[in-house]
Amino acid sequence: QVQLVESGGGLVQAGDSLRLSCAASLSISVMAWFRQTPGKEREFVAGIKWGTASSTYTDSVKGRFTISRDNAENTVYLQMNSTKPEDTAVYYCAARRFPRVATSPASYDYWGQGTQVTVSS
Repeated sequence: QVQLVESGGGLVQAGDSLRLSCAASLSISVMAWFRQTPGKEREFVAGIKWGTASSTYTDSVKGRFTISRDNAENTVYLQMNSTKPEDTAVYYCAARRFPRVATSPASYDYWGQGTQVTVSS
């Protein structure tokens, strides 16, 4: 069983930066960030393969967000730059045993509790 603990959410103004962290209790093949707003499905944001550090992003965050990992700390980060009001959501960390980044929430085995990110205009 892998436990995921997120931190770093908060309230920022549009254009500001924010960094989310997710600490895993064990090393695992793939970690990703999803986000969700009320009444909408959970949306893939970015994912990273632990071994190669290869990453995948949804189009709306490319060039603004960066996912990275710290092997020693079993921690994945989401650096959010040039934030927009439409980035407002609860952000969830997810982990997957199969070594391929997937964009469907159903493909992930473990989830964090979520952290709120609010971007004001």
